[in-house]
Amino acid sequence: MALTQVERKDDGTYRALRNGRTVATGNTQEKTAERAEKRFPDDTIEVERVRNTNVGTRDHWRRW
Repeated sequence: MALTQVERKDDGTYRALRNGRTVATGNTQEKTAERAEKRFPDDTIEVERVRNTNVGTRDHWRRW
């Protein structure tokens, strides 16, 4: 089972990375995660926390 991470790009869209390669893109985290999950159903999908708070930064990951 591989790990796929959905992260925000500089232009505000999202991409799903699997082994360092882009496997899905989209305008929202949800759409991008769904596309990656459809393509690789056995992978663990993690999404980047997008909001910036005084407690944490965007480098935290959560399971989809």
